[in-house]
Formats: sequence, structure tokens, C-alpha cells
Amino acid sequence: MSTKKQTDSIHESMENVVDDARALIAATADVAQDKVVRARQRLADTMETAKDTYALMQTKTIAGARATDKMVRAKPYQSAGVAFGIGALIGFLMGRRA
Repeated sequence: MSTKKQTDSIHESMENVVDDARALIAATADVAQDKVVRARQRLADTMETAKDTYALMQTKTIAGARATDKMVRAKPYQSAGVAFGIGALIGFLMGRRA
């Protein structure tokens, strides 16, 4: 699966969770019991925290990808050597498992 597809899948999943949480909050809006009110508030707080964390993670991922791209363009042969070495190591380790 490509990185773009994975990113889109994660984004879609996050949107689904947020939509479901909002629907739950709306469905329980008329319930005034203390436990439900506290649970709704915790859910709203958690959604806000998750949204902030997701935005921060997305920003850091983009910054990391840009830094990696810049380094690969600056040192293409060293980057290819490192990628080859990592691939060979993974292949060796996978071969030992079989």
C-alpha cells in the first residue's frame, strides 16, 4: 500500500471516529444525568486532544519527509548505499526466520 493510500486511510478513519463521537454526543444531548454529562465532556475533551495530536503528527511527518527528501537529493549515492544495506539486513533477517 502506498504512503498516500495509508495516509488517506488514516485520515478517513480519524474522520469516522470524530463523526461517530459527535453523533454520540448529539444523541445524548437531552440526557442530564451526571454520569452521561461527565462522559460527554470527557469524550469532547478527548476528541479535541486527538485532533491536536493528529495535526502535530501530520506536521512532523511532513517535515520529516521534506528533510529526508532534501538529504537524499544532496547525497544520492550515500542514500542508495544506506537503503541497500538496510534492505540486505532485512532480507538476511527474514531469511533466517523461514
